[in-house]
Amino acid sequence: MSFLTLRDISKSIKKKTILQNINLDIEQGEFIVLLGPSGCGKTTLLRIISGLEENFGGNIYLEDEDVTRLSSCKHNFGMVFQNYALFPNMTVEKNILYGLKNKKYSSIEIDKKIDNILEMVHMTENRKKYPSQLSGGQQQRVALARTLVLSPKVLFLDEPLSALDYNVRLSIREQIKNIQRQLKITTVMVTHDQEEALTMADKIAIIHNGKVTQFGTPEEIYMNPKDKYVAEFLGDLNIITEENNKIRCIRPEEIEYSFEVKNDYKKAIIKKVEFRGSFYRVIVNNEIYGKDIKMNVLYRDKIKVLNEEKIYIKLNNFLEIKV
Repeated sequence: MSFLTLRDISKSIKKKTILQNINLDIEQGEFIVLLGPSGCGKTTLLRIISGLEENFGGNIYLEDEDVTRLSSCKHNFGMVFQNYALFPNMTVEKNILYGLKNKKYSSIEIDKKIDNILEMVHMTENRKKYPSQLSGGQQQRVALARTLVLSPKVLFLDEPLSALDYNVRLSIREQIKNIQRQLKITTVMVTHDQEEALTMADKIAIIHNGKVTQFGTPEEIYMNPKDKYVAEFLGDLNIITEENNKIRCIRPEEIEYSFEVKNDYKKAIIKKVEFRGSFYRVIVNNEIYGKDIKMNVLYRDKIKVLNEEKIYIKLNNFLEIKV
């Protein structure tokens, strides 16, 4: 059995099904992301695993021990919430210290733990500040430190980056992943952000309508989606043909292009060009496929894509998936 195992986890509220027979096997030290849109059941699943939710079906095993009915305080799990949940009347240092009060550590051990964790989250210089004096990113670091100082067996993160500005989000994202690797702590995170999931996870569980639609590495899920929903949820998609409950499709970045005639390249008419930062999203039409196709053109080809009426394309790496 895996380090953390979920078997047939189900949850209903007033006859409405929230989760249906969730089965997951999580290995020690893995970073797992529960990914899905709002209302899909991912946060409920996180709360169930962490011991914060009651009245559900199924079983949870930690290191082969059935912990299904244990209270959250007996799991030795740690949770970091989206809204930080810091005590406003306590300094950074005292917020982190709070969870250690009932632990059997000497004052010397406690001081060492706090020093180490503050250094790990780059907050040593802010230890005497109050939450109101900190930025959102700094408050999230304190919330993370307060949880990690307790050395939990499993770390749970509930949309930890959603309230942060983009650049801060990138910084905290990298820091969380680095700390997780350093401590080798099993981590389960909830997010609706596909980019976060793809860049942070060792494995992703796609949650849709209360079910795990697909579970695997980011590359496996992105390059070999199980069905149309997963394929479209993880990124833009061109559906080329659809028949016999199967679709043949291709992602925009997989389309090769040239502004000159080349063997095996088909002529397409440029219909629309959108600037996307490092590339242009170009909508083209090709008579062979009989539909508009989304593709990416590198920024370095700006002059050509903005002035040409036609482009030559080659479609490779098709995905063939279920509807």
